[in-house]
Amino acid sequence: MLRARGPGPGAPLLRAALGLGRRGRSWQRPQGQDTGVQVHNSLTGRKEPLIVARSDAVSWYSCGPTVYDHAHLGHACSYVRFDIIRRVLTRVFGCNVVMAMSITDVDDKIIKRANEMNVSPASLASLFEEEFKQDMAALKVLPPTVYLRVTENIPQIIAFIKGIIAHGHAYSTAAGSVYFDLHARGDKYGKLVNTVPSATAEPAGDSDKRHSSDFALWKAAKPQEVFWASPWGDGRPGWHIECSTMASEVFGSHLDIHTGGIDLAFPHHENEIAQSEVFHQCQQWGNYFLHSGHLHVKGTEEKMSKSLKNYITIKDFLQTFSPDVFRLFCLRTNYRSAIEYSDSTLVEAKGLLLGLASFVEDARAYVKGQLTCGPVEEDVLWERLTSTKKAVKAALANDFDTPRAVNTILDLVHHANRQLRAVSKEASGPRSPTVFGAIISYVEQFFETVGISLANQQCVSGDSSTVTLRCVVDELVRFRLKVRQYALDTPGAAGEARKRQLQERQPLLEACDTLRQDLVTHGINVKDRGSATSTWELLDPRTRHQKPGDRG
Repeated sequence: MLRARGPGPGAPLLRAALGLGRRGRSWQRPQGQDTGVQVHNSLTGRKEPLIVARSDAVSWYSCGPTVYDHAHLGHACSYVRFDIIRRVLTRVFGCNVVMAMSITDVDDKIIKRANEMNVSPASLASLFEEEFKQDMAALKVLPPTVYLRVTENIPQIIAFIKGIIAHGHAYSTAAGSVYFDLHARGDKYGKLVNTVPSATAEPAGDSDKRHSSDFALWKAAKPQEVFWASPWGDGRPGWHIECSTMASEVFGSHLDIHTGGIDLAFPHHENEIAQSEVFHQCQQWGNYFLHSGHLHVKGTEEKMSKSLKNYITIKDFLQTFSPDVFRLFCLRTNYRSAIEYSDSTLVEAKGLLLGLASFVEDARAYVKGQLTCGPVEEDVLWERLTSTKKAVKAALANDFDTPRAVNTILDLVHHANRQLRAVSKEASGPRSPTVFGAIISYVEQFFETVGISLANQQCVSGDSSTVTLRCVVDELVRFRLKVRQYALDTPGAAGEARKRQLQERQPLLEACDTLRQDLVTHGINVKDRGSATSTWELLDPRTRHQKPGDRG
């Protein structure tokens, strides 16, 4: 039996993250369009009407992965749950979602793992980023509108830190680091938590912080680590500043929805709020924070995580169960609840899915005249179908109550199926194919809405060839970019000397252009965006042989 639990006896700060009593601060109800949905807002600890600035462009920021290892089911649970919510918002309540997701591709864990594998951090991050995207596709998670890599936003992050310093809420140190000054934030800090770290506690003896709870915006470079130049010295961004900057680059000073796992509520999301509200000088940066519960290993209070070494990779899982089974497993608990994972709960979900598919097959056979049964209580079924539609929409409008919605659908199927099971050898009395056709259409539509196909229950087997190919192309494009930059860079040269250097390096540029043109024939389009970066995309096979400017 699938069992949902509350947050459990975790750290006090995590327990408080979804509680009441936000240290006396009031939440400002947004101005805009009411979606018709009530959501549990972590900023208030209660359900609030979901009001967005524009229903045709709902701004949604999702904390994405730190790409240093394989993604596991704990990650998948959060992404699948929020994918379901996104689909419901779009297809049931008519919103058009603009979603941005971060990709943390430089981090302590990435650097450590890259050193262990004797590869560059960029190569490691590229490998696991592509694998993550393949895993999400295999789980049928819709891609965000845009992925945002940290390494592609370093100048913006530096500018964001400068803004926080200018507003008196951050300071640089002699060592070249920059910290957020929690003392300057005062009682405005702690919108997601009841208990706030002391802003005046003394730091450890070897720390260059003013206070122990101040957190890093910029980390001074360490030997043998990747770094970028900044006004405070060589270094790299802190974790929290990345999301504030990238979300602001896309959505500006106000954000409709921010999502992530409950473990991100503190300190990550709390620090994002502090940074963003200081930078934008606003009272409320994010209007709604939604947090998903953990995936627990059955019989323990432990969440599934790499650090506890109790995880199952997505690829390994998909060797046994289909993505639809996992999606139904997630649907049967509220997104905010912790779920206990076990093979028995997945087998139960698989059985339900097969039962639904069997009903649809039998009902379709009845509509086609291939299944005969006794008289059908048509009026009762029409009435139940109508009430089911109302109940399901009401459930989804109530903080995306998918367990109640699914149970309501299952109840409809149970009653309809019971009438189909009254099979007779010969048809007797009038047939009622239309009502069963309507039930089939509604049931399939509901499950299609949440990303489940009742027509196809096949497992998705892991295939690393596409991931490998993408990583090879990433490396090729990165190498070509370095050659281009060398050919175009003439530091210290001027006049005739610069002209001569460019002429000498012209063959390199020609080789880069030839490679770019040759890759087009293989369906790969490389775009040089100035001299700083190059990107690539797969071409549509139907148009890859067209010349620039050709029209199909």
